[in-house]
Amino acid sequence: MTGRARTKQRPPLLLVVPAFVGLLFFAVPLIGLLARTPWGDLPELLSSSVVVDAFRLSLLASIGATALSAVFGVPLAWVLARVEFPGRSIIRGLVLLPLVLPPVVGGAALLFALGRRGAIGEPLNELTGLVLPFSTWGVVVAATFVSMPFLIITVEGALSSLDGRHEGAAATLGATRWTVVRRITLPMIAPSLAAGLALTWARAFGEFGATITFAGNLQGRTQTLPLAVFVALESDRDTAIAISLVMVVVSLTVLVLLRNRWWRTT
Repeated sequence: MTGRARTKQRPPLLLVVPAFVGLLFFAVPLIGLLARTPWGDLPELLSSSVVVDAFRLSLLASIGATALSAVFGVPLAWVLARVEFPGRSIIRGLVLLPLVLPPVVGGAALLFALGRRGAIGEPLNELTGLVLPFSTWGVVVAATFVSMPFLIITVEGALSSLDGRHEGAAATLGATRWTVVRRITLPMIAPSLAAGLALTWARAFGEFGATITFAGNLQGRTQTLPLAVFVALESDRDTAIAISLVMVVVSLTVLVLLRNRWWRTT
């Protein structure tokens, strides 16, 4: 049965009513935000130094996290999808743990591991002088930690369901493994890869818990847009609403584009 045929069926009332209530559960907060938005003062609020600094840092951290996720997450997804080894399910669970782990707990784990006195952070500081907590690099690390699993799970799923006949044919014709990956595998999973990168960026752009725990909340240095909202809620409610509206628009735009381009159903 096609999607067009399904839309012509008359849904039962017992499903429509709770579905509408479920929709309201998501729509009412957005409506409340729109109702309280100071539309006339919006340009002035969004051009303040706090918002500009936070937006710049959020953009920088999310792009950096997406780049790191692409460099390390795609190979990891390929290994999980294509290589059989003992303990693979445990490794997969470890990789996907940030999806269900409270971000604050993730930030605390990063602090204990990469902090100035952490198991890795202390020798790293002694060797290079690099201190990740309460730095811009710390924001990037925290964002990468919570967002990379979105890319890994998307790419791994695409690789697992990929028809291997094209890769096998290329290999029999003499193509090297890297050539097969570069010329066959990656182009075939390109839509899933793009979707995973977009989700990774959006998650990193909106990261809060791990960032404030691991990197702190210093304006111009570690204060991203979500952290700016947290501070503004206590001192400047209109600014908090304006920033929240920007983040809702960005997140909704990403999801709509994903739906229209990569998650389209027949």
